[in-house]
Amino acid sequence: MPKTTVASVAPLGAAGLVVTGLICQEAGAGFAVTLFPQVGPVGMVALRMCFSAVVLLLVFRPSFRGRSRGDWITVIAFGLVLAAMNTLFYLALTRLHLGATVTIEYLGPLVLSVVVSRRASSWLWAVLALAGVALLGRGGFTHLDPLGVAFTLGAGVMWVCYILLSARTGGRFRRLDGLAIAMVVSSAVTIPVAAVTAGAALVRLDVLAIGIAVAVLSSVIPYGLELFALRRLPPATFSILLSLAPALAAIAGLIILHQALTVLDAIAIGLVVIASMGAVRAAARRSATAGDTPELTP
Repeated sequence: MPKTTVASVAPLGAAGLVVTGLICQEAGAGFAVTLFPQVGPVGMVALRMCFSAVVLLLVFRPSFRGRSRGDWITVIAFGLVLAAMNTLFYLALTRLHLGATVTIEYLGPLVLSVVVSRRASSWLWAVLALAGVALLGRGGFTHLDPLGVAFTLGAGVMWVCYILLSARTGGRFRRLDGLAIAMVVSSAVTIPVAAVTAGAALVRLDVLAIGIAVAVLSSVIPYGLELFALRRLPPATFSILLSLAPALAAIAGLIILHQALTVLDAIAIGLVVIASMGAVRAAARRSATAGDTPELTP
């Protein structure tokens, strides 16, 4: 009996870490948008990655020695994916509302969860999610910029890669050492570009202050919590737990950025959230029937 209790509590605790990380992440995204006029989306990514790397390096002091070739391949790939995912996401935010961006981006993880469920009926939930996104294009969030949608879909693909590589990194590195090194890689990629596009604005005190806040909210806290959670949860379950992201993003956009939320917006977001909840139930039924938890390996 005690073993059953522990087994049931551990996933709940891991799920709580994911949800807490999501709240911080969406709030951080809202504050990041306020810096776009000063440093642009790439400059914001560079500030976020750089400050996140500094904080993680100071706190965890990861060792760069004694790493295997597989460790380096994994962590470098993780860092490149972090840079690409966040750059595409912020580029999308220059053209779309925060809620719409996250709703469309979420299609990537949702399709991942449907694929791993290995049930034909699960695709019905993917269709429902697509219906929600289609509704956004028919009056929700005023209008959807095509290029913004393209950036968002690209970020969604990178998000799937992030889920897989985050789990791999968490398995190869203790604590948050792998995340710290990955942030260094992301910084090395984005800072030179930001220096050209943003220039001296990157070192203004007010910009740096908001950049630090965004780094902590959007990177240090959520990525750290997610890495710990992925040590207890399989990638498929983790991707399904992200179902609250569109709703939280819309709320953050409303509160922080004063982005209007219409009835159509709420319905569209609700369809995506309901679709993810349906995928959760489908995956749980399959897991109970098979007697194991579905895993995904690239």
